[in-house]
Amino acid sequence: MSDDHTHVQEFFGARAADWDARFPDDGPAYEAAVSDVGLRPGDRVLDAGCGTGRALPPLKTAVGASGVVVGADLTWAMLETAVRAGRDRDGRLLLTDVAALPLRSESLDAVFAAGLVAHLPNPAENLRELARVVRPGGILALFHPIGRAALAARQGRQLTPEDLRAESNLGPLLADSGWDMTSYADEDARFLALAVRRV
Repeated sequence: MSDDHTHVQEFFGARAADWDARFPDDGPAYEAAVSDVGLRPGDRVLDAGCGTGRALPPLKTAVGASGVVVGADLTWAMLETAVRAGRDRDGRLLLTDVAALPLRSESLDAVFAAGLVAHLPNPAENLRELARVVRPGGILALFHPIGRAALAARQGRQLTPEDLRAESNLGPLLADSGWDMTSYADEDARFLALAVRRV
């Protein structure tokens, strides 16, 4: 396992048990973001880096009983917290690296990824792997329940021009990875970039 993976597992493993309690008001932001993805009943969607599974209930509501929701995360403790919260009823949980997904090519209609981009060790390569599992014309949603400036302030750091989530960086990164960015919102109350899998 790479040092990047070990760092991510240690960081989130240590915080898994109280993660939801630290951010108790994020539910409506998740629901609104999932609504903006435009999922339809019967769709197949991956929550990449699902953590404690906060997106799984709104994703399942969006795709309905005929749809499929899969939550993938690298950190066992996060998935355990998702199970304790009962969110495994809304999606199948996979302990796996989003850089090497055990899913067939073009088997999904969409990928929802909350807070994932900043933790990807090889962003272009990892976003290409997400593109691999999504059908042409499918959707990628990169979400965070607060915007870049608010998140930087919370973490006691400054925004830099190198920030991957800056629109000027994210658009070309997605384009190089098989995605075309279709919308970008970076507001205090949320960050949401949507992209379409190139045909």
